[in-house]
Parts: sequence; C-alpha cells; structure tokens
Amino acid sequence: MAPLFIAIEGPIGVGKSSLTKKLSSTLNLTPIYEIVEENPFLSDFYEDIDKWSFQTEMFFLCNRYKVLTELSNDISVVSDYHILKNKVFANNTLNDKEYKMFEEIYDIL
Repeated sequence: MAPLFIAIEGPIGVGKSSLTKKLSSTLNLTPIYEIVEENPFLSDFYEDIDKWSFQTEMFFLCNRYKVLTELSNDISVVSDYHILKNKVFANNTLNDKEYKMFEEIYDIL
C-alpha cells in the first residue's frame, strides 16, 4: 500500500491537533504538528500585522517545507496542517509586493 498523507485543516482552536493525535494513534501513523510557539515572529505579528506578516509567513513556510522534505517516502502520516494553507494565509496578510515575493519562494520550494 502506498504511504498516506492525511492533513487536518480548520480554524485556530477547533481541535486539529487533538484529532491528529487520535487518528495517528488509532491508525498507527506518524503525527506531524504545526509548530506555533517556536515562531519567533508570531507575538510581533499579533501586535503589528502589517509589519511582521512577511517574516511570520516565511518562518511557517520554511519550517513546513523542512519538516515535509525530511519525511521518508515510505512513512504514512497524519498532519494538523497542510502546506497549501500557507498561500491562503499569506494572501490574506501580505501586501501585493510581499505576496508576489512569497509566492515566488513558495513555487521554488
């Protein structure tokens, strides 16, 4: 059987991580969790979204890329995020110039 990649998505606080934990345990799959506390720009982002959006979005994008590329191709996982959501958030928080730059880096990765 080919490896599975199950992604749980939804708004903040709806239980994505809890569902990921339960599914990964029940299905005996590797869990992947979003790292929120480790983002050094997040508190600044909430204080001044316009100033810190690009740094925040780039941290999340680079971290997710790193985690996903380090996965073995034969491991099935349950993740509490999907990397495609980066574009959704970035499109809503970045100005046009920043989003264009973000999208170029996203496409390279």
